[in-house]
Amino acid sequence: MIVLGVTGSIAMGKSTACAMLRAQGVPVHDADATVHRLFSMGGAAVPLLAEAFPGVVVAGVVDRALLGPRVLNDPVALTRLEGIVHPLVRAEEKTFLDTHRRAGRRVVALDIPLLFETGGERRCDAVVVVTAPALIQRQRALRRPGMTPEKLKAILVRQMPDAEKRRRADFVVPTGLGKAVTWRALARILGDV
Repeated sequence: MIVLGVTGSIAMGKSTACAMLRAQGVPVHDADATVHRLFSMGGAAVPLLAEAFPGVVVAGVVDRALLGPRVLNDPVALTRLEGIVHPLVRAEEKTFLDTHRRAGRRVVALDIPLLFETGGERRCDAVVVVTAPALIQRQRALRRPGMTPEKLKAILVRQMPDAEKRRRADFVVPTGLGKAVTWRALARILGDV
C-alpha cells in the first residue's frame, strides 16, 4: 500500500485537495478532524488537557478559544500540548493504515498539516505539498472565523516556509489556479504512484 502524505501551510487548500482525493477513491486520514474528535465530549484528550491546562475544558469539551492563547506564544506549553495530542492522533492514524492495508487498498493519504515539522514524512512513501501564492493564502486565511493578521503571523512562524515544503516534496499541487488544475494534478499523481 502506498501512503501519500498531504501537507501545506495554513490556507493553502489542503482540505480541498484532500476532498478531491476522496472523490477519486483515495481514503484520507484527516489529522485535524481526529484532533476535533479527541477534543469533543468523551474524547481521549479531554481529561489529559483538563489536567495539563486547567480551565480549558468547558462542559466536557476542550474549548479551543481558551486553549489557543495558552500555547500560541509559549513554546513550553505548546510542547506539552503536542506531547499529549500527537500520540493520540498517531494511534488513530495507525488504526486507519492497518484497516486499509488489510482491505487491500492500493493508495491512502494522510492529511497532516505539520507533516515536515513533526517528521511525519518518514511514515509516508511520497509527500504531496499543496501550495498557492502568498496573497491568495493570506486572503483565504483572513476569511476564517476568528483569524487576525497577528494570529496568522504567529501560526506562520511555527510552520516551515512554503518554499522549503515545496523543495522537500515529491509532488507539488497548485491550488491557486482553479479547482480543475488541482484535480488534474492530483489525478496525475495517482497515476504515477
